[in-house]
Amino acid sequence: MNTHVIFVAPFFMETTLRFVAGAASLPGVRLSLVSQDPVEKLPPGLRAALSAHWRVDNALDPNQLVDAAHALASRLGPPRRLLGALEQLQVPLAKAREALGIEGLDPESARNFRDKARMKDVLRTAGLPCARHVLAENSEAASAFAGAVGFPLIAKPPDGAGGKGMFRLESAQDLSRLLDLFSPSSSQPVLLEEFVSGTEHSFDSVVIHGKPVWHSISRYSPAPLQVLENPWIQWCVFLPRDVSGPEFDSIRDAGFQAVEALGLQTGLSHMEWFQLRNNRIAISEVGARPPGAQFTSLMSWAHDLDFYQAWPRLMVFDEFDPPPRKYAVGAAYFRGQKGMSGGQRVLNIHGLDEAQRRFGHLVVESRLPSAGQFASSSYEGEGYVIIRDEDSDVIEDALDQIVSLVRVELG
Repeated sequence: MNTHVIFVAPFFMETTLRFVAGAASLPGVRLSLVSQDPVEKLPPGLRAALSAHWRVDNALDPNQLVDAAHALASRLGPPRRLLGALEQLQVPLAKAREALGIEGLDPESARNFRDKARMKDVLRTAGLPCARHVLAENSEAASAFAGAVGFPLIAKPPDGAGGKGMFRLESAQDLSRLLDLFSPSSSQPVLLEEFVSGTEHSFDSVVIHGKPVWHSISRYSPAPLQVLENPWIQWCVFLPRDVSGPEFDSIRDAGFQAVEALGLQTGLSHMEWFQLRNNRIAISEVGARPPGAQFTSLMSWAHDLDFYQAWPRLMVFDEFDPPPRKYAVGAAYFRGQKGMSGGQRVLNIHGLDEAQRRFGHLVVESRLPSAGQFASSSYEGEGYVIIRDEDSDVIEDALDQIVSLVRVELG
């Protein structure tokens, strides 16, 4: 008997559609799609793989998702699962599931992951290491926190994702300017955190019915905040082949405890964390959804497993076969550097031929910048390359050289 699954994808972004295609390819699944984009914008092959489509005005409105689910159920029967890959969807999806009686992440747990201040409260209550923070509803609370913790501080939106909207406050003057700009209130508070310095990593993990099943560890170079503060910096993500060593014992324990405390029973989560001195760690934030910034591709290449299909399979059937880590992989992100004209198009790409000569044999996936394309508004930059090898040292060294060799000129 075929299983009806509803996938919510507000807009047909490339990465989102890879998850939709993965879900559509699952044996025994009849996939319906809810979106704001018209179905005509889908690639023909993917459109043909769908059993139904329903368009809504606002895919972040749980009431519209409920109405869409009822309409689709009248054609295909009651849905077994309601899922979506975007961070901003997780609370609306949870509310819609609750209204429809569909199994999955509940609204309270979804808020634990989505509201970063609430997340920190849950983690600290569970005795897990994370930065001190305050959700300041007025200037007095913000100033009191700064006085107790000291500078620098990190300011971020409570419902942020992937470091977006995050910046550093170096002094009382910076804090004063922030408070003048945003004027915190009970309806629009400002999240302040103590600045944690260390090597930043991710911890991606799978749990099924509350039991740890699998995990992956990677390292950012440099840290995402530095990338956000310096638009010209080209950055890397490195996944070593072996992540079983004792240097990661602390995050393995704390990472799975954190996911449990926040309420994820079955799913894939993405956690940002810091490796501090003396083997200490600090959890930054956690998302109950697949990671962005090509992480899903990186994990796929590292394990010879299509995570774009493995994640929907996990969410629909509660099934995941832990794959061995066969390779070290890494991504180098190419970010444009503006000239005196401050233009918004790519003028030239320097060093690409030399990088290809040295490391082309390691490349497994790429989206290279090209002259004339518009500059990206994303921290991922104008293009990227993914490389892999059985030797972690080979990949680590190659990443360093690639971002030194390649320079994207904007004008």
